[in-house]
Amino acid sequence: MVTKRAAYLALEALFVLCALVGVWLVYPPAALILAGLAGVVAVERASADWNAEQRRRSP
Repeated sequence: MVTKRAAYLALEALFVLCALVGVWLVYPPAALILAGLAGVVAVERASADWNAEQRRRSP
């Protein structure tokens, strides 16, 4: 069964992808810039989640 967090993550990814496609239809270079920024934000969020989980596991 899919957890609530995974469902929200999938919904968020779908929303970002739809927004990027919409921008791509108007101005492709801007969509590439926004995709790069979205990638950086995604990596930072994943890193923060991983660090928080490591802190919870350590005694």
